[in-house]
Amino acid sequence: MKLLLTGASGKVGQNFLPAFLASERFRDWQVIALCNNRMIEGGDRVEVLQGSIADAAVVARAMEGVTHVLHMAAVKESPDLAIDVSVKGMFVLLEAFRGLRQGRQFLLISGDCAVGHAFQPYPGPVTETSERKAYPGCYALTKVLEEVMLEQYGFQYGINGCVLRAPWIMEKDDFRYALAFGSEQFGGPLWRDLLATDELRRFEAGNFVPQLNDRDGRPLKRNFVHVDDLVSAALAALDAPEAKGQLFNISMNEPVDYGEAASYLAETRSFEIAEIPTGMYGNWLDNSKARQKLGWEPAVGLKALIDRAWNYRRDAKDPRKIWYPG
Repeated sequence: MKLLLTGASGKVGQNFLPAFLASERFRDWQVIALCNNRMIEGGDRVEVLQGSIADAAVVARAMEGVTHVLHMAAVKESPDLAIDVSVKGMFVLLEAFRGLRQGRQFLLISGDCAVGHAFQPYPGPVTETSERKAYPGCYALTKVLEEVMLEQYGFQYGINGCVLRAPWIMEKDDFRYALAFGSEQFGGPLWRDLLATDELRRFEAGNFVPQLNDRDGRPLKRNFVHVDDLVSAALAALDAPEAKGQLFNISMNEPVDYGEAASYLAETRSFEIAEIPTGMYGNWLDNSKARQKLGWEPAVGLKALIDRAWNYRRDAKDPRKIWYPG
């Protein structure tokens, strides 16, 4: 078997590839990693090819002998690349894959932005049958389009596709900086969009942790997933008969409750709690289908997510760097 990996140099890819290579189940597989801006090192079982997923000639070369695809490459909030790379790239990959006689599975890592998690209203927990309602921005739109394209290629050409839809992916100290006041904040919503300037300065100067409240004034519930759990889900879905033609939500068993998170940080690390009103919708991204069909179980809950983030220490070779806007 041979796996084509896109996005191998990204957050998920850097964690997936070592786990894949170490897995006894995949010991006889080969990998070709298609990289563009950032490269990785090859190895005995790993060939590295540089080029864009939107380049048909490059993709044709990458697809030689491939049986499986794990597509993780993304461009985030880059309007000039959203269509030319994300959408065209998905099309080019699918067109090349459907021409393979030996092609067995096309696995896509998607995002909860396709259902506007926490930004769009739903009558209950978001499941795999919930309507797609992207939140604003080109990245969310591209994820909707990618999911639909893979689904339709299944109808049109019989491609065995599988989508793993993940919420905000955390690793290392990400969650700590997602809750940080100041310029080091990671992700959103941005505090400057929710708070008056003087109030924000007070929180930046003090030892505060945010408790986001939803539009009804209750602590916001919003799903996250640790990268280790997403990797284990991808390994479970890869070449699995149970994954054929399926969409799975891959998330923590329970959403992060910002009230519980703030209280735990106050108890364990002496933070003061800053309540912040938002217009967001608290909800769950229900992962029960993945647990039942794939036999997958996430290992990282709220307290572990917090402890890992606050206990993580970076060395000089691992500076904190954000590779994409948004």
